[in-house]
Amino acid sequence: MSKQGQNESKPPLQHLAIIMDGNGRWAKKKGLPRIAGHHQGVQAVVQVVDECVKLGIGYLSLFAFSSENWGRPKQEVDALMELLLQFLVSQRQKMLDNGIRLRVIGDRSRLSESVCRALTAAETETAAGRTLTMILALSYGGRDEILRAAKKLAAQTAQGRIDLQSFDSKQFSALLDTQDIPEPDLLIRTSGERRISNFLLWQAAYSELYFTDVLWPDFDTRELHRALEDYRQRKRRFGLTDDQLDSSETLQPQGENPLNSVS
Repeated sequence: MSKQGQNESKPPLQHLAIIMDGNGRWAKKKGLPRIAGHHQGVQAVVQVVDECVKLGIGYLSLFAFSSENWGRPKQEVDALMELLLQFLVSQRQKMLDNGIRLRVIGDRSRLSESVCRALTAAETETAAGRTLTMILALSYGGRDEILRAAKKLAAQTAQGRIDLQSFDSKQFSALLDTQDIPEPDLLIRTSGERRISNFLLWQAAYSELYFTDVLWPDFDTRELHRALEDYRQRKRRFGLTDDQLDSSETLQPQGENPLNSVS
């Protein structure tokens, strides 16, 4: 496997997205409280981040806390937020040393003031990182993100800042939380579930999907490489034919289909 985890003849995997699922089930299987599963899940995050740095993957998006997760028991939500704060403190120096830039997407208005301050501080301190951009999706939902973008569009249109006649999907992408982040090449979901659960709905339109029965706390570098090897065998068409791809191997659409059509 090359540095990028790909054949040299294929475009590199630039952006990896992961739905980290199964912490609670992992704990239940072991007769432990759910928070124990979340603690172990953090260790899996550390392993995967370290390996992505080694492989030269530029962007890693992690679905850490969904907008629907607010419906969980308050005790668990509070414990998850405390765990997030501990993660930011424990990983601060490593992020700085390894050139890891932190980005947070989602609706921050529902997060506590202390969490928001810690996230903003971490983003500011790591802003110069160029090795890996780690995107944490917190209080995030794909539909909510699209709705917030639509509201921005409506407001800017009312102000005369946008011409709807020439407005396209690339411009709409610029209104999303991920405005300057490339779309995911590969989206992994652990725990055996076969759905994307409101994660990066717009951005993952042409992402390759990889589902594994492995629970997130057990997802290690070996499992990551299995997923990357599976991705390496894929042929991404983006609505094109094999002949078209063979004649233009470097084609990499961003934000819309290269021929403005879907097949």
